[in-house]
Amino acid sequence: MDERHALGAFGALAQETRLQIVRMLVVAGPDGLSAGALAEKAGVSASNLSFHLKELDHSGLVRQHRESRSIIYTARYDALRDLVQFLLEDCCGGHPEICAPAVSAVSCCG
Repeated sequence: MDERHALGAFGALAQETRLQIVRMLVVAGPDGLSAGALAEKAGVSASNLSFHLKELDHSGLVRQHRESRSIIYTARYDALRDLVQFLLEDCCGGHPEICAPAVSAVSCCG
């Protein structure tokens, strides 16, 4: 991930509702959530949710697909992984033991 993409992703996440949406989608896993379920869980209107999802999609952090009459949103785990990797790629000036707690915290992701 280059700096321009990282800035776009961080910009998208620097808003309370969008951060909440991404975290809900991460918890939902690969099955994702419908737009209606996301709106209900986030406590926002459909139009407000649509605005936020558009920003997250544009940043590359979520994807959407149609299932029957619903649009299902999922987290883009590859983009989230790349964002974390971007933050840690020059980790700790050659002292990896400093970054060990951060690496351990995400070890559940394999």
